Amino acid sequence: MAVMDSKKADATQASLHRIFTVPEAPDSTLGRIEKEISENLNAFLQTHIAAREKPLAEIEKDFSCADIPESPSFVSDHTHFLLDKLVAQSVHTSAPTFIGHMTSALPYFLMPLSKIMIGLNQNLVKIETSKAFTPLERQVLGMLHNLIYDEDERFYAQWMHSANHSLGAFCSGGTIANITALWVARNNALRPDGSFRGVAQEGLFRAMKHYGYEDLAVLVSERGHYSLKKAADVLGLGRDCLIPIQTDSDNRVCVDQMRAKLESLKQQNVRVFAIVGVAGTTETGNIDPLDALADLAAEYDCHFHVDAAWGGATLMSNKYRPLLKGIERADSVTIDAHKQLYVPMGAGMVIFKNPASMSAIEHHAEYILRKGSKDLGSHTLEGSRSGMAMLLYASLNIISRPGYEMLINNSIEKARYFSELIKAHPDFELVTEPELCLLTYRYLPARTQQALAIANTAQKELLLDALDDLTKFIQKRQRESGKSFVSRTRITPEKWDRKLTTVFRVVLANPLTTEAILQDVLEEQTQIAQESEKSYPLIMNMTESILANA
Repeated sequence: MAVMDSKKADATQASLHRIFTVPEAPDSTLGRIEKEISENLNAFLQTHIAAREKPLAEIEKDFSCADIPESPSFVSDHTHFLLDKLVAQSVHTSAPTFIGHMTSALPYFLMPLSKIMIGLNQNLVKIETSKAFTPLERQVLGMLHNLIYDEDERFYAQWMHSANHSLGAFCSGGTIANITALWVARNNALRPDGSFRGVAQEGLFRAMKHYGYEDLAVLVSERGHYSLKKAADVLGLGRDCLIPIQTDSDNRVCVDQMRAKLESLKQQNVRVFAIVGVAGTTETGNIDPLDALADLAAEYDCHFHVDAAWGGATLMSNKYRPLLKGIERADSVTIDAHKQLYVPMGAGMVIFKNPASMSAIEHHAEYILRKGSKDLGSHTLEGSRSGMAMLLYASLNIISRPGYEMLINNSIEKARYFSELIKAHPDFELVTEPELCLLTYRYLPARTQQALAIANTAQKELLLDALDDLTKFIQKRQRESGKSFVSRTRITPEKWDRKLTTVFRVVLANPLTTEAILQDVLEEQTQIAQESEKSYPLIMNMTESILANA
């Protein structure tokens, strides 16, 4: 009888760093599979250059022929073409200097495991084409449900593998997850009633006629993700029925304003069937007061959905989990695994508190998705789907909750370090404080800050417009230089009278991003600002004029 190795894996800073940087040993099974194809890819991933600047028009020339080839290519020849023309010109989203979007380096073990997933080519729509992948995906959904709602073992024993129930749906991303959540909410709000067979069967027009509503609505913070507008469009509500509610100075939805809007719509006989709370806004990383929103949803009989596509992974951290207090009261929650759970693109989830909720969208077919089967496709918007849940399952086991906690904690604390660095620099302005690991800021020379403090309304307007132009210039030039990358967005800071303001946006989820890199980013931006031949001279001339005439 073989003796099992008793050595126990543990989550440490060193082991976490290793799985993000060191490929499998070359003499291992996975290493041998990986070696031939990935040598060039590994070199690409390890470079610290965020992007190599080549005009898109030049790249398009390599992909300009619309003819399907009449003659085949050798695998080796085509692979070299892809390495030269595709890989070499791709964006280095894993580079530690690429801090502008919600992407990161990935653990190395996911690359060989992805080949297993692709080779098996399972289709999760039905059990006949997925077999073991179906219970695996159900377990993953159960694990995330447990993370959010913390039910006891009996709950998961009863519902996790129930053929007639589902704890959620694995999706290609947060957009489909949010659509699914609101689809369930709409169908439950316009459920079968007497002779009316429900909106799913009879459609929106007959549903509205039966229930006597003037209209339907969904309420969300003005910082809500654009996917919610897609959901309103797809579900036949119309984008105008997704009603944005103003946020406070911390970019959190104003609960009093939402209550006032709920009351106003109720008086107009408009059925608000869902309230959406945001746990990690895309632009500023802030979290709505979820407990207060749960109270409103209960009071006005609304489905309470939390879009935690970005911030949901924070639940892994015992230290920062309290930031999401109230999420456990949500009827549904969106989480993207391809964000802070560090798996490749194409892995979103929507989790439902009540295992029976998804029966509102259940659908069947004679050749698959038969009643009583465990086919996952009976509760998903998407049909054919890959076995992406396997990669998340592997990550949850290999990294573990304590490992994820370290990653989450380090990211949040790195963002706080960067915010302090910005505040300490005389020529930068921190626009939004980081609540999670996302913040916004801009270049604002110290002299110009003094000028803005005493400028009249017209002067202030001109200076702020010029600063917007300078922010765009710096962001574009920094991207083109290829050393580092930050994104930009436009928000309405209370400090500047809610004027639409262009700012740098930084996401610090990559565990390989160092404090030295963050220092270099500010230094590079300072140098680039002075290269501007239009905005920078204009700002400085206006600044000196205002100060001279004070």
